[in-house]
Amino acid sequence: MSSEEIFEKVREIISDKLGVEIDDIDLSSDLTEDLGADSLDLVDLVMAFEDEFGIKVDDEQIEGISVVGDIVNYIAKVLGAEDEE
Repeated sequence: MSSEEIFEKVREIISDKLGVEIDDIDLSSDLTEDLGADSLDLVDLVMAFEDEFGIKVDDEQIEGISVVGDIVNYIAKVLGAEDEE
């Protein structure tokens, strides 16, 4: 799975969970500032990402995630995704 494919799936999940238009979500979107997520939303998102991608996100990793690009990079790293640019 490429980083682009991961990004598209992450956008779908965020759009679904937060009720945000998918076109309003880009790699630089801040989860709390731009997309309106609160701490409960973040936990819900992490669980959805874990289910979708079959990964486990460590609690200390969650604290370092603030923008959509952080999520995509973390998932790509865990999955060993190839960048197809």
